[in-house]
Amino acid sequence: MSWSDFFLILITCGLLMLVCRVAPLLFLKGKELPDHVAKALGIIPPAAFAALVANDIFSAETFAFDSFTVLIPIIAVIPVLVVAWLSKSLVLSVIVGVAAFALLTLIQL
Repeated sequence: MSWSDFFLILITCGLLMLVCRVAPLLFLKGKELPDHVAKALGIIPPAAFAALVANDIFSAETFAFDSFTVLIPIIAVIPVLVVAWLSKSLVLSVIVGVAAFALLTLIQL
């Protein structure tokens, strides 16, 4: 693939992403969404976060149990679940998860 082909694909992808992100804002500006649509859109961030966490917990390496390294994501989920349950804050849950993962990684070294 030549550089010109690469940049053509890059620019096309960038424009399509921009259109996909900006078009809903332009078309829905000033309009009220139905309640069921607003509820469905509100579920997207927690669902995406849960998918990321589940991907780390249920990976193939996790079930090997050959070292403490594979248990780090499972152990780090515990404080995340507690914080998410008590605070209902996605941002705070992410911060606690990153901190727990980093702390457990440092302890392991």
